[in-house]
Formats: sequence, C-alpha cells, structure tokens
Amino acid sequence: MIRFIFPHKITLFLLVCICYSGVQAQIKLPSIFTDNMVLQQKSKVPFWGTAEPNEKLILSTSWNGKILKVTADDFGKWQTAIKTPAHGGPYSIKIKGHDQLVLKNILIGEVWLCSGQSNMEMPLGGWGEINNYKEEIKNADFPKIRLLQAEHIQSEEPLTDLNVQHGGWQVCDSAAIEDFSATAYFFARKIWEEEHIPIGLIHSSWGGTVIEAWTSHKALTEVRDFDAVLKAMQTQDAEKKLQENYNHQMRIWNDKLAEQDLGMNKGSAVWSHSELKDTNWETISLPGYWERSALPVFDGVVWFRKKINLSKGDQVKDLELHFYADDNDKVWFNGELIGENAGYNLPRIYTIDKSLVKVGENVITIRVYDQTGEGGIYGKQDQLFLQSGDKTISVSGTWKYKVGSDLKNMPAQPYLPQAQNRPTVLFNAMIHPLLKLPLAGVIWYQGESNADRAYQYNTLFPLMIRDWRSQFSQKDLPFYFVQLANFMDQKETPTPSAWAELRDAQFNSLQLPHTGMAVTIDIGNADNIHPKNKQEVGRRLALIALAKNYGERIEYSGPLYTSFKKKDNSIIIDFDHAKRLHSESDQLKGFEIAGKDHIFHWANASIDGNTIAVSSPEVNAPIAVRYSWADNPKGNLYNHAGLPASPFRTDKWPGITDSNH
Repeated sequence: MIRFIFPHKITLFLLVCICYSGVQAQIKLPSIFTDNMVLQQKSKVPFWGTAEPNEKLILSTSWNGKILKVTADDFGKWQTAIKTPAHGGPYSIKIKGHDQLVLKNILIGEVWLCSGQSNMEMPLGGWGEINNYKEEIKNADFPKIRLLQAEHIQSEEPLTDLNVQHGGWQVCDSAAIEDFSATAYFFARKIWEEEHIPIGLIHSSWGGTVIEAWTSHKALTEVRDFDAVLKAMQTQDAEKKLQENYNHQMRIWNDKLAEQDLGMNKGSAVWSHSELKDTNWETISLPGYWERSALPVFDGVVWFRKKINLSKGDQVKDLELHFYADDNDKVWFNGELIGENAGYNLPRIYTIDKSLVKVGENVITIRVYDQTGEGGIYGKQDQLFLQSGDKTISVSGTWKYKVGSDLKNMPAQPYLPQAQNRPTVLFNAMIHPLLKLPLAGVIWYQGESNADRAYQYNTLFPLMIRDWRSQFSQKDLPFYFVQLANFMDQKETPTPSAWAELRDAQFNSLQLPHTGMAVTIDIGNADNIHPKNKQEVGRRLALIALAKNYGERIEYSGPLYTSFKKKDNSIIIDFDHAKRLHSESDQLKGFEIAGKDHIFHWANASIDGNTIAVSSPEVNAPIAVRYSWADNPKGNLYNHAGLPASPFRTDKWPGITDSNH
C-alpha cells in the first residue's frame, strides 16, 4: 500500500528532525565534571564527553590559557587530557564547538575517594546526628572543600557514568554538608586547616554492604569463592538454576536444624505444649539480647516460655502480642501456633484468637533462631506486651529459656547474596565510572558486614586494595582505612570474637605499602554500631594523610604490634609507634595470655620502654598473647600522641570464622 505524507506533516517531520539533531549536537560531560569541581593537582587529568559525530571542539583552561583541540569520533565521543598546576583557583574550563559550555568555580587541589558502608555513609544530620551535629552543621563554612555525592545504584555490568545527587559538585556549607559523610568531612576539614589545599571529596558508599560487592569481576575470579554467583549473574537461566539450588540446599539445612532442635520431634514443636514441665529451664530477663546475659557468643535456636494470668475480660477481644526478634521466630499460645516471621529488624505483631485465651494461666512460647551476631527478643521494656483492646499487658521481665540447637553442631548455612550485596555490582556502578580520575587517595570505612567471614577478609581486603590500584592505574594509590570500633557488651572472661578476627584482618592489611589504619577501639559504643564521634575518626584518618601524603612530621598511629619473645614465664611484646607507652589508668588492661592448651586468661602487663611484659600466675609456660581481643574490649594502651594501640594477637590459631565463606 502506498502512503502519502501531506505537506504539513512533512514540515512537522523536518522540525522534529532538526530539534532532535540539535539535542544530539549539544556538548555533554559526565556527571563528575560540573561547576564547583576539584581536579587533582599536578596531574594529567583525562577529560571527556560527547558532541555531534566528528564535531571539532576547542577547550581552554583559565589557569594557563592553553588551547586544546579535539575531534569527536563517529559516535560523538571525544577525550583529551588537561594538565593541572599546583593547587589553586577558582578557575574555569571553556569548551566550544557548535555550541559552548563553560564550567565555573573550579579548584585545583586534592581529590579523595571516600567509600565503604554505613559508618562512612553516616551523615552529620539526618539519621546520623553525630556529636554536636547542630553546631557542626552551622559552622560548616569551607568554600575550598567541595562535595560530590554518589547515588545508591547497583549494576551487573560496568557503568561509565556515575549517578550523583544535587546535579554534581557542591561547595561545602551548612546546606550541603548536613546529608554528607561526617567521617569524610572531618577528614577534609583537618587537612584543609593544616595544609590550606583545596579538597574534593567523592563520597560513594552504601550501608550494610559487603566488600566483594565493591570488588571487580577480574579480581574476584582470583579467589574462586564467588565463581558460582558470578556465573549465575551472567544469564537469567544460570541465575534461576543457582536460586533453585540454593532453595534446595536451604530446605535440607532447615530440615537438619529441625532434626537437631531438641524442642522439635518429627516436625512437632514439643516444647510449645502448654502442659510442658519447664522447672529445669533457666531464667532470663526479656527483652534483651541473649549474648548480653545468659548466652555469650551463641548462635542457634533458643526457646522462651512465659506463664501469664489473664482475666475473663481478656477473652472478650482477640489479643495481640508485640515484640522484636533477632533473627527469625515462631510463636505459640497455649500450644497453638499463632505466627512466624523472619528478619531481625521487623516488629512482630501476632493476633491471638480469643478462643485460645483461658481465664487464669496461659503460656506464651517463642522459638528464636539467630544465625549470626546478637540474637533474642530485644527492644525496650515497653515493647514486649499483649494488647487487649485499650488495655496493655506487659510480658517483659523474667522468662524461662532453653537451648534447642547450637549452630556449632551444624554445617555452615547456605548463603546466596542478594541485591546490592552481590559480588561486583557496586564496583560496577559506583566505582567504575571514576576510574579515569587521578586521586590523592582513598579512605575506606567498612567491615561490619563481613565480620562473620573475617578469616576470608584476610584475602578479600588486600585483594580489593590491589584491585582498585590496578583499575585506577595508580599502583601506589594511598589507601587509608578505619579499623572496627568497639561494639556490643564487654565480657568478663576472654572470649572468641568475630569482630576481633575482622580487626586482625584489617591490621594484617597494613603489610601492603601505602596503607594506613585509623584505630577506633576506644571511641565506639556498646549499644550503637554507628558511634557518634565521627570528628575523631576523621581526624585520625587525616593524621595518616598529613604524615604520608603531605610530609608532616607527626605521629599518625597508635602502637602497632611487631614481634614477641619468651622470657622466663613472661612474653615480651615489641611495638612500632611506641614512644612513651602508657595506660589511661593505673593498670594496663585488655591483655590475655595462653599456654599450650590454647586457653586464654587475663594477664598482668607492665611497660618497659617500648616493650610490654605479659604474664599470669595461671599460665606457667605461656606461648601466646592477645590484646583487646573482644567485641568491646577494655584495652587502655596509648602512645605519647594519645592514639590507642591496635588490637593484636601473637598466635595464628584457628578462629571462629575460619570455615565461613
């Protein structure tokens, strides 16, 4: 069939083509090149964008007036390189082709990439509310510090442009800083105050993420631990097959867990029966994590029971049971299952049909399964209760409990990473678009999400550092990181700790050149995984940069263990950064010592110059020492600069995370 195009339609068609062609001809730059940006000083900075295919462009920079000519290729892509002088500004860059683009208020200085998980992401205000946050935000007037905030985005393939907030770079002021990384800001502020060099901060982090998500595909293939997941990410069929296999393995594992659970018998919850005799059960106060009281360092299944007396009036309406559980739970009322849920951060609200309620004694049974970290029924005292119409009945206080199954007796639980925690996806989306940029260095604040695989972190962390250096084509790229802070309850006896093992992996990564570690073991919070003193975290990171990047003759690290030797019934510990060792009290704390039985005991420790002698009357022939080896240790060793000693161990004995992959 022949179709006729009427003249007015031809005119409209031509106008659309002209407009479309004009849009295509516009000069466009990546999101990282905007007004207010900072370029790395004394560098040859790649500079690129798009224009009309084969368009000839002229670039000029105001700091030297130099003219650069470049021609776009057949696809409209172009790239050149700009030489930057020593720090200064503000400057501008002009790009002229068929149209013209001018970037203004540019500074030449030091560009730092700031990455990791939630403690790097934690803003001054908003959900962060760091120490003295209102005053800090009010006083944040630093026009020579510039901020670029990456959006949370994941990708299975490497991206070439970074998704950014606020349209690009911002000048650091009260309005811009409130939702920006507090650690990164205090790091930059300290450097600016000491060096008066403009600082550009590129903040690209995501809370709760694992290190393998920030590592490239090429690097991860070296360790083989993620081969199955990486393969599954390549095709939908492979991904579906991996998911099906995971589901199958989880069914087998859950069946095994139920089989080992003493509270179950052939699928029947025998410990939920209301007539069960629980006189031999232990008591515990709820709400409260069991690690903080009755069951330190325990993962597995625990059953809780409580008898409550209800009146005839409580039978009039359905009841609701409210509480929080970590991680998964099942609940019975008078032996009848009333609900179950999964996920540590979800409020539980279960309806109890009035037909189940008896006048007088009733029994609530809660089975909690915790896979890792702290577990139990947690929250505030008024968050564990029954609701009967307008009446609230507290069920907090003393409960009975009994262990159903200990994960130590189980094979490792199958694991399948999801969403932003899949290998490579954050590197692809939030790091890869930056790879052409010269950097002054990287600051990194991450590890909490890998704590239960701390042994593996010994491989993954240095792997990622080497990977980024290769990807950025900067083999000596400075990489400074924050060691995990103290967190969770203090223990009265030496106890294994996944967090201690993760800190040890971070300490071991100092063997790589051009690295530095900010020790924060003294400024954490037992009850908050996001400690508020980000001022000191940023300052300690800045001390490393001031010494290593900017040549300041300052102490930048607390004491770091180097070696040990046996002497009689003592072990003598040597340190670097050990000038004027001292404790923050009359007695050194946090040292523990063991003999050939591998059982650790609290130790006596005394300072002798740059060394410390460690001993214990309970260990006649000591062979190993550990310091601050706990989730929340009591160590108090410092050097003359007031910087704390890093936790360490002299042994290489197997840890509790060695088999976790």
